[in-house]
Amino acid sequence: MKLVLDRVSKQYKNLIAVDRVSADLEKGVYGLLGANGAGKTTLMRMICGILKPTGGMITFDGIDVGEEAYRAILGYLPQDFGYYPEFSAKDFLLYLAALKGITKAQAKRKAEELLELVSLQDVGHKKVKTFSGGMKQRLGIAQALLNAPKLLILDEPTAGLDPKERVRFRELIENLGKESIVILSTHIVSDIEHIADEVLMMKAGQLIYHGKWDGMKGDLEEFYLKQFEETS
Repeated sequence: MKLVLDRVSKQYKNLIAVDRVSADLEKGVYGLLGANGAGKTTLMRMICGILKPTGGMITFDGIDVGEEAYRAILGYLPQDFGYYPEFSAKDFLLYLAALKGITKAQAKRKAEELLELVSLQDVGHKKVKTFSGGMKQRLGIAQALLNAPKLLILDEPTAGLDPKERVRFRELIENLGKESIVILSTHIVSDIEHIADEVLMMKAGQLIYHGKWDGMKGDLEEFYLKQFEETS
């Protein structure tokens, strides 16, 4: 299981949003850090096939990002996820499961399993418009897991969650990393310190750090804030 980013770039007219990023990622959790405008979301959207790179290649076990087989192994939670407010949580998951080609019987079983996983089993029949921000975020994480993805991209997944919920999802994400490649983008450095097997750090569109982080290298948040200060 390997995700390969080979000199991936994205340019908008005179702006280079992502600049020749290369990395080989295998099973585990990768924490993606960077200040606003560093290129994190653009990179994740390219990994998800939403944006087309202007240079370089993205492959998963040799499958190109543009192929149907690539989308079949992908789960994605964007920062601003669109919901259908009149749907119940369960119907919302069943609808998305149908779009992903999951059979009705499998979808029903998976929806119930995921609602329990994200602690929404008691409100699965309620309309999404009645949910709090944290509940919607939990539902977003559930939909990203519908097809048991081998590659899971999470953009600010703990936004809107209270401290207790954040700890629960850190454990969930850590467990998912045992069976898949998880890329987690967040501004909450402590989340990455707790669960990431490796840290990716972007600055001005470039990958400036990729590797494990331990106490021997100093404080991760201090290092991150130093990079942020230099770009502000």
